[in-house]
This record gives sequence, structure tokens and C-alpha cells, in this order.
Amino acid sequence: MCEQLGKEPDPSKAPVTLDVFPEEIQQAFRVFSHMPDRWEGMSGSYMGKDWSAIKFFLDLFEVEYPKIVVFFISQLEAFQTDKINKKLEQKRKAEQRKASGGGKQFTHNVQG
Repeated sequence: MCEQLGKEPDPSKAPVTLDVFPEEIQQAFRVFSHMPDRWEGMSGSYMGKDWSAIKFFLDLFEVEYPKIVVFFISQLEAFQTDKINKKLEQKRKAEQRKASGGGKQFTHNVQG
């Protein structure tokens, strides 16, 4: 894109890549991305990750410091759970506004 605009790329504006983080954080992201998600059936709320397979993934990826990696996974999960549920709540509110506004007819803009 920079080439099309005739500009030099600015490394300070480039997205952060995973390799800039310490190994434990990279492993946390790797394990986290493989853990299945849990959803509440009735409300559709995101419940976070299914932790039942955590030992399997820690062993699979040969995690040297599991306590540290699990700590970072829990932080990732808290962030993601909050983010997803806020987005779902905004969507629900928008749908409620749309549903409550439906069917109403406004005559102030009608030209006769």
C-alpha cells in the first residue's frame, strides 16, 4: 500500500508480530488459539475457553513453564471474553432498537 501511495513504510506503525514477545507469551497465544470456545446456549453469551484440555496442549507444545503460560492464557481469556460479550451486547441493543422502531409510521415527512 505504501508503494501505491509513493511513501516509505514506517516500522513504528506496523502491526506487532508475535515474535517480539517472550517465549512464554508466544506459547500462551499458541495454546489459547487451540483451546475450544464455550458458549451459553440460551443467551448466546461467550463463556470463555474450555480448559479441560489444557494439560494436553501444554504437553503438546512442550511448554517449559506451564504456570506462567497458564497465567497469560487466563489474561487472554478475560480480555477476549469481555470483548466478545460487549460486542454481542451492542448487537442485541441495536436489534432491540430496530425491533422497537419497526412498524411505527411517522407522518411529519410525508408529502401529500
